[in-house]
Amino acid sequence: MNPRPVSSESLGYRAGQAFAAYQEGDHQRLGDLVELLTPVLWHTARAQGASGATAEDAIQTAWLRLVDSADRILDPFAVLAWLVITVKRETWRLVRGERREIDVEEVPEAPAMALGPEQVSILGERQKALWRHVAALPARCQELLRVVAFADRPDYAAIAQSLGMPVGSIGPTRGRCLQKLRTAIATDPTWEA
Repeated sequence: MNPRPVSSESLGYRAGQAFAAYQEGDHQRLGDLVELLTPVLWHTARAQGASGATAEDAIQTAWLRLVDSADRILDPFAVLAWLVITVKRETWRLVRGERREIDVEEVPEAPAMALGPEQVSILGERQKALWRHVAALPARCQELLRVVAFADRPDYAAIAQSLGMPVGSIGPTRGRCLQKLRTAIATDPTWEA
């Protein structure tokens, strides 16, 4: 499987470009890579059942391992898949294989901008309900939706490699998972349209 992204605007391509520059000595580009990939890595760790603190630890360890292993990664365009796999393994190690239900109280809320107290309260309740429904999806759906949803331009080739899925099945699987989520939300009496 070729990890090289097809589109120059994809997340995997931009990550590969930043990592290649880092490998060539432009150490400022590591900051770009961290900013670019941390949201995806965060949701990768959370999809493995990690608490917020465990996810932070797993991600920090993955970044440290990347710095230590940078010279051994021959294809810079493989960095996204390498980091996703490293975060998964580190998360598994930290939680010792014990999967637990994600506590919706631990899910960070989006910052409320220029909203009144009533709107903030309604938004918070809707976010909790949404994350409760996401947590009820099969693990495969949770993992895929978390990774795809938080990437500006998802790189299906890199996602496929890191999740162990054929590239052609990502779109249809994503569609089925989103339909399950829509159905769950539509039948939730606490969800107001």
